[in-house]
Amino acid sequence: MSKNKSKEFFHRFLDEAGDTTFFRKGKVPSVGKVEGVSLSFILGMVKFKEPLMSIRGKIIELQKEIENDEYLNVVPSIKKKINKDGFYFHAKDDVPEVRERFFKFIKSIDFSFEAVVGRKIYEIFSNKHNSNESEFYADLLSHLIKNKFEIGGKLILNVSQRGKSTKNTNLMNAIETAQKRFRKTKPEKDVVTDIVFNVQYPTTEPLLNIPDYLCWAVQRVFERGDLRYYNFLENKISLIIDLYDSSKYEGNKHYYSHQNILTDKNKLSPP
Repeated sequence: MSKNKSKEFFHRFLDEAGDTTFFRKGKVPSVGKVEGVSLSFILGMVKFKEPLMSIRGKIIELQKEIENDEYLNVVPSIKKKINKDGFYFHAKDDVPEVRERFFKFIKSIDFSFEAVVGRKIYEIFSNKHNSNESEFYADLLSHLIKNKFEIGGKLILNVSQRGKSTKNTNLMNAIETAQKRFRKTKPEKDVVTDIVFNVQYPTTEPLLNIPDYLCWAVQRVFERGDLRYYNFLENKISLIIDLYDSSKYEGNKHYYSHQNILTDKNKLSPP
């Protein structure tokens, strides 16, 4: 049982970049072989340091600006969103003019960002995750939250919906694994945080648009060696864990921070 030392509520907002696909139909390997299949999957979490309502309101204002911009609202991808659920920011789909506007907004607000990068390694996927994409997701999530059990209060993780991966059972498995890791590394500490999940959609929760953009910026480094977006927001990124880079486990060099930043050498090669 957790010992909840406070009734305070805290929020974090989680989204991802890349995909959890390892095989195409017929169990044919697809990582590095099929266009559009990523070399890694990235799960990231934002901690806002300003009132949530204020930031949410500003994002909604920006969304409305895009919808009413005669230069932008005729772009097919934007027009499609407007006609369906209303425009929302999504880095993978957004045109450069929209990305620039939203990246500059993100830089203007106060927050911190953490991410876990999961290289798609077949041996690990088979032996550690039982060739199950949901288990792969849960493993990354457990590493993202394992150091949150001593902050106290109730921690609400607002997670972007992702099929079976964000089903309640899988999310609870991630919490259980995270608690085990916390107790193993800090046996003298009590679990004093109640962690709960609130699965949401980026179309209805604008705050999820920000971790989406940050995950995409980190993904560009690992997939393409493109540092432009990461460098622009690096001062907001407190931690990145390249979880399965065993070559750098000694000295925890697979942990990246302001003192150990990503470079173009972090670009992954196909397996």
